[in-house]
Amino acid sequence: MILVVLISVLFIGGVLAWISERINPDYPRLIALIAILLDLVLMLTLLGGDGASDGAWLASISADWIPRFGISFYLAADGLSVLLLLLTAFLGAIAIGSAWDEIKERRGFFYFNLLWTLAGVLGVFTALDLFLFFFFWEVMLIPMYFIIAIWGHENKNYAAMKFFLFTQVTGMLMLISILVLAYFHYVQFGVFSFNYHDLLNVSTGGRLEMWVMLGFFIAFTTKLPSVPFHSWLPDAHSQAPTAGSVILAGVLLKTGAYGLIRFAVPLFPEASMAFAPVAMTLAAISILYCAKVAFAQTDIKRLIAYTSVSHMGFVTLGVYAWNEQALQGAVMTMLAHGLSAAALFMLAGSLQHRIHTRNIPDMGGFLVKVPYMATVALFFSIAALGMPGLGNFIGEFLALLGAFQANIPLTVISAFGLILASVYSLWVIQKIFHGEYTSSNFDDSHLADLSRREMVYFGAMMLGLVWMGMYPQSFLDLSAGALNEILARSELIIATVVQN
Repeated sequence: MILVVLISVLFIGGVLAWISERINPDYPRLIALIAILLDLVLMLTLLGGDGASDGAWLASISADWIPRFGISFYLAADGLSVLLLLLTAFLGAIAIGSAWDEIKERRGFFYFNLLWTLAGVLGVFTALDLFLFFFFWEVMLIPMYFIIAIWGHENKNYAAMKFFLFTQVTGMLMLISILVLAYFHYVQFGVFSFNYHDLLNVSTGGRLEMWVMLGFFIAFTTKLPSVPFHSWLPDAHSQAPTAGSVILAGVLLKTGAYGLIRFAVPLFPEASMAFAPVAMTLAAISILYCAKVAFAQTDIKRLIAYTSVSHMGFVTLGVYAWNEQALQGAVMTMLAHGLSAAALFMLAGSLQHRIHTRNIPDMGGFLVKVPYMATVALFFSIAALGMPGLGNFIGEFLALLGAFQANIPLTVISAFGLILASVYSLWVIQKIFHGEYTSSNFDDSHLADLSRREMVYFGAMMLGLVWMGMYPQSFLDLSAGALNEILARSELIIATVVQN
């Protein structure tokens, strides 16, 4: 029941935020913050449940929805889900904080869309009926479209439409694959079912299994994103308001990675094993190509967006290495990247809000004007490049360690991405915060340092990354049971197929 409450709080909170604007323009942000903090507190109660270490479900609820077609309202959360739920709520609060002063028009509708996007994400992380999963997959897209299209920047309509088309078209491919699975369950067992556990027993076989698996793979890697399905992300990030970028980078991208781990590989283990070299090659290309393209960017938000695609390549690499170390690395990278990328986009948004430009060549010497901002930017830049002692290092190290067991050449090639990350991260810091200060290219009358409120948000994310880097076992233990359960089942299916 707690999972229904978590999602309902955000849905209801969004409606109340929208309505409350008629009473007072400041009420929507207060209601949104209260709703997300309430969810965060409720999520912490899931950590006290027994069974996370052995893969048991910490909470679940199931009820008939459309029984004629085997569709149920089935939500469940294990250790993996809980980690991502906590990340969603935490970054939801951060996103509200980043929009606190930035969003001045139609506040009620903005926070309505923000909370409904987060509600859709919670549904994605907990739905174990694939029809319900697709429903929540669509729920989180439409509000994000409005966030970009209404409160975005100069080219917002193009970016919003591109985001919607990429995710909607590939989502339709996933829906077709879901329907094929449900049909095959009917053929093999005599009843329709969209239940995840039932569909794990469906055998499609041969070339058809590969095509059905690709429907899931393309949908999830578009959201991740991975080359060649990544081109929507730089446009969406550069045009989105700061809060939209925080949710995109910190939360929405993780739904694609979660989908690969929970659905794409376990439902099609044989096809995924055959496809793994291709997927790992795409991951290596994403890591190196997008790191290279990042050097050519003059728009700071586009640069950070390309680095996000590069770092998420380590997630794909870890998933398709398909061993415990690689999967643990993929999960840790998802969590750490969620914090570091969200913080970098917040910093970029804060700069744009102050000087009204994202053009890197126009910047320089900001250290003397905004020393706190410079210090925070340096911290998250070295976190993103994989500095030991911080969460990103743990994730990428484990992903590479696990991938090395599966494919040595691609792992070695991917490791060069860490070198490129060091170069572009430090180059950006040098270009923006060091050198001679000049304000001839922009109006610096509002170039103020980070406020106390902003420092609280950044401090919380810093603490999270240090905790992940210095005490990663608390995160690894929580997800280990769920990952081992998924691994064991897929390996059993593959072994059965090989024997037959």
